[in-house]
Amino acid sequence: MREDGEIAKPAILFLCLGNICRSPLAEGAARAAFARAGIDAKLDSAGTGDWHVGHAPDRRAQAEARRRGIDISALRARQLSPDDFYDFDLILAADETNLRDARAIRPAGATADLMLMLDLLPGRKGQGVTDPYYGKDDGFASTWDDVEAIASALVAEFSAKG
Repeated sequence: MREDGEIAKPAILFLCLGNICRSPLAEGAARAAFARAGIDAKLDSAGTGDWHVGHAPDRRAQAEARRRGIDISALRARQLSPDDFYDFDLILAADETNLRDARAIRPAGATADLMLMLDLLPGRKGQGVTDPYYGKDDGFASTWDDVEAIASALVAEFSAKG
């Protein structure tokens, strides 16, 4: 909280491997949930790898988000940078591999908290959001269910702070 009593605008970064499936779905779900709650937040997503930089989310991720009433087609993949650890309050990694890779580039003195996405949900601590990329299309529905629950948990946390 700022000294003037105003609640600081939350800044949250969602992180997965290539930034075309899990993290853009999480960003889309969070954008919708925060907007419904009337909470102004800085929300973004990134990948630990650079294979898809500049690409739109996977077509199956876009289709699943669209099925849920959310358009993520304008999002573009980018790679996590050391600056993100200062630009965001919270970086949420999709799984242990992404968490480990983020820790490896985290600058000493970084200000962002870093944790797993599912650590926000009761009974899911330490678990990873399933990567649907190599699976069947229905895997994206399961991933959406997880990221939507994560978005709801974030909204509840920031609503309580207001």
